[in-house]
Amino acid sequence: MSEITPSQTVGPFFAYGLTPKGRCEWDPNGSYSWKNTVESNLVTPDASGTRIRIEGVVLDGDGLPINDCMIEIWQADSQGRYAHARDNRAPNTKFKGFGRSATDKAGVFAFDTIKPGQVPGPGGKPQAPHIVVCIFSRGMLRQVYTRLYFDDEPANASDPILTLVPEDRRGTLIAHKQPGTDHQYRFDIRVQGGDETVFFEI
Repeated sequence: MSEITPSQTVGPFFAYGLTPKGRCEWDPNGSYSWKNTVESNLVTPDASGTRIRIEGVVLDGDGLPINDCMIEIWQADSQGRYAHARDNRAPNTKFKGFGRSATDKAGVFAFDTIKPGQVPGPGGKPQAPHIVVCIFSRGMLRQVYTRLYFDDEPANASDPILTLVPEDRRGTLIAHKQPGTDHQYRFDIRVQGGDETVFFEI
C-alpha cells in the first residue's frame, strides 16, 4: 500500500531560477549570462494604454517584511484583451500581461506595466480593471492568489467578484494611487494577521 508523500513548502527559491534581472549577489560578475524570459517590466514598445508602476511590500503575520517572496501577475491589456489562445480578441501587440518580481531585503516588489481594461466576468458582466496576483513564499504549502483593483476606478462598485468580498475586507484588494504621482500605485500584501489580504480559491 502506497502512502501520500509529505507536502513541501514553497521556497526558498534558487536564485538562478528566479532572478527577474538575471542578477545574484554572490555571482562575481553580478549577473547571469542568460536572457530573461520573465521580468517585472511588462511594457513593450508597441503596447498602447496608460503606463503605470505598482510597488508594495509583502508582510508576515507579525507585520515584518518577507524578503524572499516571488510575486507573479497576470492581466489583460488596455483594451481588456488577454494574450491567451482562449481569448479570440488576442492583442495585436507584444504585450503578454505576465510578469514576475522577487521581493528585496525590505520585502518590496515592483512592476512596470499597462493599466488593464475591463474584461468580461460571470454571465458576461464586465469586471473592473484588475490584475491577478500570485504569491509564492517560504512556509507556504502552495501559492496563493489574490486580485489588485485600482482605487480610482468607479467600476469597482459593480465588479461581480469584488462585491462577493465582505465590504470591510475589500480594502485589502485595492491599490492606492500615490500622492503627487499620476501613474504610481501602492499595493501591500499581508499573508497573515488581522488585516490579511483576501485570497481566492483557484
